Amino acid sequence: MLFDSSLRREAWRGFVGTLVVLLTVVLTMILIRMLGLAAKGSVAVADVSLLLGYSLFNQTPVLISLALFAAAVGMLARLQRDSELVVWQASGVKLSRLIKPLWQMAWPILAVLALLVLVVRPWSQNQAQQIKERFEQRSDIARVAPGQFQTSADGRKVFFIDSHSDAETVGRQVFIVTTIGQVESVITAEEGRVITRDGLRHLVLRRGERVETHLDTGMKSRAKFDQAEVLLGDAPGAITSTDKARNKPTLDLVTSTNRTDRAELVWRLGTVWAAMNLVLIALVSSSDQVRRANSWSMVWALLVFIVYYNLQSLVQSWVASGRMREGVGLFAVHGAVTLGALAWLYWRDGTWRGRWQPRGARA
Repeated sequence: MLFDSSLRREAWRGFVGTLVVLLTVVLTMILIRMLGLAAKGSVAVADVSLLLGYSLFNQTPVLISLALFAAAVGMLARLQRDSELVVWQASGVKLSRLIKPLWQMAWPILAVLALLVLVVRPWSQNQAQQIKERFEQRSDIARVAPGQFQTSADGRKVFFIDSHSDAETVGRQVFIVTTIGQVESVITAEEGRVITRDGLRHLVLRRGERVETHLDTGMKSRAKFDQAEVLLGDAPGAITSTDKARNKPTLDLVTSTNRTDRAELVWRLGTVWAAMNLVLIALVSSSDQVRRANSWSMVWALLVFIVYYNLQSLVQSWVASGRMREGVGLFAVHGAVTLGALAWLYWRDGTWRGRWQPRGARA
């Protein structure tokens, strides 16, 4: 039918255009953040591209939901503004008739969204976590590129090495500047190796010297050593239970009895359900006032999206803390929105108003 095909084409154009813009903005923001982490030494420079892709996979489900909602709102606003919807309604087409073309356009997007949320996103979270853990387990010496100055993880030391050993476990010609209070230490050594003892990391230096300068008095002291140790800090810690739940496959969450895992499952299923509800909300909230500003529809869409997804995150925290059961959290929010949107649509079609009007008024 011409009515269905025209709506589908317009909705697809709006969805693709909105998604491209959102992906471009988010990709730029993630790239800037990753480059900042690489500059501070929190991640390896060689892993920036991988982490960028994994982070984009993590953000894509939310962007798809927002793009789908914005496309539906923009299409309906355009129909109202150009009075096309009025013409269709005058021809006997009710507002509920728009559900069919919108669903035909949205179901492939919802299928991709479900695949991303239930399968791809946990996998990408797990891969990104493994990259970060592998980098944190490397010593500060291994993180330093030969011929470049690099700040340590705690930000109080500056490293410089001339070369690595073959396994990158030993640094050759090590230069370290450490500032603690009013004492600045300059250490040079022929080689250095990082070891972990009692949960603390120590830098073992061989054949070098240490020059200390008291910044307040200007006094200096010099000492040579055959072997010395420098405390680097705590060993890399474990990830939180929330991060573990995000990394787990969906099937593991289904069989798990842990509250955090069940809360993560509620969030994943709720994300797909929320995308379906947003399409209904866009349909029932389309304004009949053609003189309203064109930007109002997008402002409305953004506000609804923010409130809805913040409510979803709130439910997830309630389920994780035990204040709400997962079934109640899933159906009380998303089910209520679905029923409310359908009831609102039923009301806007005039069915209830026609039933409750007196017989003489209907004639």
